[in-house]
Amino acid sequence: MERWKINLYILWISQVISLTSFGFGLPFIPFFIQELGVTDPDQLNLFTGILSAAPAITMAVMSPIWGILSDRFGQKMMIQRAMFAAVFIIGLMGLSTNVWHLVILRFMQGLFTGTITASSAFVAVNTPNDRLSYALGFLSSSTFVGYSLGPLFGGLVAEHFGYRVSFFVGSVLMLIGFMVVTIFLKGEKKVESRKTSVIQGSSKYKELFAVGILMLLLMIFFQRVIRTLFSPFLPLYIQELLNTSQGAASLTGTLNGVIGAVTAVSAIAISKLSEKYNKIWMIRSLLIIAFFDVLILNFSKGMWPFMILYTLLFFIVGGIEPLLTSQTAEMTSPDKRGTLFGIQGLVGSIGWMVSPAVGTYFSIQFGIKSIFWILLLFIGLNTVTSFVVKNYENRKEI
Repeated sequence: MERWKINLYILWISQVISLTSFGFGLPFIPFFIQELGVTDPDQLNLFTGILSAAPAITMAVMSPIWGILSDRFGQKMMIQRAMFAAVFIIGLMGLSTNVWHLVILRFMQGLFTGTITASSAFVAVNTPNDRLSYALGFLSSSTFVGYSLGPLFGGLVAEHFGYRVSFFVGSVLMLIGFMVVTIFLKGEKKVESRKTSVIQGSSKYKELFAVGILMLLLMIFFQRVIRTLFSPFLPLYIQELLNTSQGAASLTGTLNGVIGAVTAVSAIAISKLSEKYNKIWMIRSLLIIAFFDVLILNFSKGMWPFMILYTLLFFIVGGIEPLLTSQTAEMTSPDKRGTLFGIQGLVGSIGWMVSPAVGTYFSIQFGIKSIFWILLLFIGLNTVTSFVVKNYENRKEI
């Protein structure tokens, strides 16, 4: 088997473990902070938003820096750095005695972790261009598998042993993932830019700011908002639909598990199809379908219609971000792809930061379900942007 495929499978396994470890505790933070004494509904929504946005703020600052360093010193080292830091941060979350401890640790999470960006950069540099869409789509599926397994088993652990134990188990899992990468990930491609200083090579980074790439980065921003806008409030919405917190954690974990599974399937299937069809056309079609799904969701009532339509949404949009990242990677030379993924991390983190702030405001002012109307707005904006990108592509071909 070719080395790039072996590394892809190793990274897939390590990312499943990594995201499972995060998923053991983080989805249940709204419940955990209630144990820490935050019970007022408005305060609960506020801290849910703050805790969701905190890592995004610091990750937005650090992602480009880690991206440049990965081009200089190698992607494997960046993966190890992110996972090793996460071992301690996740474990310390389980020792928190008040909500501000969690806030500080979430800021630290954004500063020092970022396993997804680091792993994607490794794949982008070490995979042949003609298999890049498939490889990034396949890798992204590990994110959704991990996010499905983590809440699924984390919810059961939380119900039976408490939320703190969920964080401790997550920390141990992250250590296992770190060992997998350290021992088995090999054959990293050496790129010429590592011999050049960042200052000397700065003029060579102009290709990263071409109009086509900038428009795709805007779409990545919108897409990250779409994916994360409602997620922090999912446990509270389920609790609201149930009219009790009893059983809400396990149901949240189960729903997250199903969502993760269908999104993983979507990411692999759509990425495979993108090797045959135009990526921008596929993205635009998926966004239009997603628009109507969320429109129906806004008028739905009850637990089952919500769960079905919300899961369907993630199946529809699951393959969009891998298509966007592979499209930008194909437009960039291999020795700049670490920096590119750092910039994508910055853009994605800004989206991750904006979404809980917007969600918090509307949930406090108009109720949690009002967030679906804002979700519809961002899907519409991304659909319009996809038409602009397609028109730009057509003009370039003329």
